[in-house]
Amino acid sequence: MNMRPRRPEPPRVDITPLIDVVFLMLIFFMVSTTFDKQSQLKVDLPSAEAVEQKSPQPDRIEVTIDARGHFYVNEQELVSHDAATLRRALEKIADGHLDIPVIVTGDRKAPLQAMVTVMDVAAQLGMSKLSVTASGSSDSKTRP
Repeated sequence: MNMRPRRPEPPRVDITPLIDVVFLMLIFFMVSTTFDKQSQLKVDLPSAEAVEQKSPQPDRIEVTIDARGHFYVNEQELVSHDAATLRRALEKIADGHLDIPVIVTGDRKAPLQAMVTVMDVAAQLGMSKLSVTASGSSDSKTRP
């Protein structure tokens, strides 16, 4: 008679049910994504003569300041050259979109107050994307 203790077999993890579940989930997701494409309705819209065309939203607002300190917004001179008029013009062009970049171009001889006014009005409106352009070449004399 053999009295040695028998070693039990190590436990085995059967992953067959796990593979079945994953396979069924894969099939479910593949089938459910095709439903989305098939459920779209195809509608042939009627035509109309008087269709309101929306003006495209500008990708930027350009403010130019001339040597006298007069403001031009998108190459159109403002009626009055004060902060209130500039504010109304920026609000009208931005139309509630405060993420439009404002590019300020000023003449070399433009008063500094005009530049500060443009930056102040843009900040009051919440327009944070503000940049100032300058020419790349320098006309001034360089000092050693």
